[in-house]
Amino acid sequence: MIELDRRGALTLAAIVPLAAALPAWAQDAAAAEAGAMWDLSEIYPDLSAWDAARREALAAVPGLAAYEGRLGESAATMAEALVAQSDLARTIARIYVYASLSADEDLRNSAPQERLGQARDLYTALGEAVSWTAPEVLAIGAETVERFIAGNTALRERFAFGLRDTVRQAAHVLTPLGEQIMASAAGPLAGPGEFRNQLIAADIPWPTVTLSDGRMQRLDDQGYTLTRDAPNRADRKLVFDEFWKAYGQFGTSLGASLAAKLKGDVFAMKSRGYATSLEMALDGPNVPTGVYRTLIAETNAGLPQLHRYFELRRRMLGLPDMHYYDIYPPLVQLDRTFTLDQMRSTTIEAMRPLGSTYVEALSRATAAKWMDPFPRPGKRSGAYMQPGAYDVHPYLLLNLSNRYDGLGTYAHEWGHAMHSLLAKEAQPYELASYATFTAEIASTAAEQLLFTHMMGQARTSEEKLFYLGQQMENIRGTFFRQAMFAEFELRIHEMAEAGEGLSGERFSEAYYDLLTRYHGPGVTMDRAYAFEWAFISHFYRDFYVYQYATSIAAGVAFGKRIQEGGPAEAERYLGVLRAGGSDYPTEILREAGLDMTAPDPYRALVATFRDILDQAEALLG
Repeated sequence: MIELDRRGALTLAAIVPLAAALPAWAQDAAAAEAGAMWDLSEIYPDLSAWDAARREALAAVPGLAAYEGRLGESAATMAEALVAQSDLARTIARIYVYASLSADEDLRNSAPQERLGQARDLYTALGEAVSWTAPEVLAIGAETVERFIAGNTALRERFAFGLRDTVRQAAHVLTPLGEQIMASAAGPLAGPGEFRNQLIAADIPWPTVTLSDGRMQRLDDQGYTLTRDAPNRADRKLVFDEFWKAYGQFGTSLGASLAAKLKGDVFAMKSRGYATSLEMALDGPNVPTGVYRTLIAETNAGLPQLHRYFELRRRMLGLPDMHYYDIYPPLVQLDRTFTLDQMRSTTIEAMRPLGSTYVEALSRATAAKWMDPFPRPGKRSGAYMQPGAYDVHPYLLLNLSNRYDGLGTYAHEWGHAMHSLLAKEAQPYELASYATFTAEIASTAAEQLLFTHMMGQARTSEEKLFYLGQQMENIRGTFFRQAMFAEFELRIHEMAEAGEGLSGERFSEAYYDLLTRYHGPGVTMDRAYAFEWAFISHFYRDFYVYQYATSIAAGVAFGKRIQEGGPAEAERYLGVLRAGGSDYPTEILREAGLDMTAPDPYRALVATFRDILDQAEALLG
């Protein structure tokens, strides 16, 4: 995942139980890899420096008002105003990243959370201070804007795309007062997501269960993720039952939180004159809404292959029937673990088809202190890459296991980081930030190259079946599952737009319907598991998840092309990464030979899934 909004110090209370809470392998790794933690001093040397930068930026925000009403004076004045805004935004992004990374180190520590709130307030202040810009650009008119672009180097090289994009969205830009109100509303509208995250991280009393091997496991989000694939079926059922029961006990509050978020989306949709929330969300990157609906339609058309996969899974696991808690165990057990150094060297080797320049840059980056790799109590769950400290480098938060899934996460997030590095080298700051639609392609292409590398090394049928199983699960989780999430997100937004009642119970009903349809009649689905919607934090990021599904379709396509076409295809792919945000994402991909508005990429991925199923079945005999 890429944190675009894809992380201080631990309190004494958090440090004391740390060793006991970490998996044994992570304790050893943490001791052996003491230098593996990220170094936030590269952003700011200490908290006093951060606070000084924050105060200085806050004091500079009102000065931007000096340009209000003057953009039409000349190209030079417009360029001066936009440079001032961009430079301050760049500084504020750095301030925010430091606060965000620090806060994610331990969500239970209130002081970093307070600093993160200050950073968000700073972003809100900036948004309010420049809210007049888009209306004023539109008042100047497209003809004058184009004349200014032609006559000024800074406008032409740094701001032309953004100015033209503003003109494109003219129908949805409000008056200066309206834009100021919308900017001021950003903080309150983020409230439901913040409430949800804090409730889950700090307040829900997560259960502790005793597994069949006598090990006790606390089932917070991290504990669930680490144990949902337990080899013992009774353990898996226990983990699912207790974890989703804990979520269900807070279903009313979590439902109210998601409902409030949806109502905020409808408020913004109506305020800006969009017909639907989907149209509003996709209009920013100029992605046609047909892409979203085509994805859902093609995914549903491919469900027979997914149902075939679940039957193959049942057969390979030797189960009499399939339950939802049986979808995560590896199809083949492979007694192979990876240290952090081995993850690094394996990933570097797998990326060699991308060329020596890419590999050398990846080698340098992975040797530096850019990531926080291991799980611990209070740390934010999941994984992301944060590219916002443009003048420093990307940072990565990971919660790695020592198994293949940890290796896959490592390769995935470093794919994101390399995307940011390549875009930074090729584009000015204003054009380096890429849309999420292309962001996930870099990570999924990296996973595809890793899979190909590991299959090439496999020497036994068991090894091949293991990696085929991992690839099938990757497609299930990143394509089919994310498309299911996307369909759920579309449905609940349509409920909100129609004024239907919203509650945790209604969300669970809608989610259960999708669970049963996507998993088919061969998978028994306990209704208690329908609280899974509350586990998906991405529902608080407008229509984000569909881009995982579109991206794996594109990433697998690029991975195959690179393997089959060699350096020329690798260069076409790297051109997508270097493009950053210099054009609309669907146009960047079309230039590289991939049309994501057509059904072909999704049908090709379903066909790839079918071929992998064929290979696995052939190996089984």
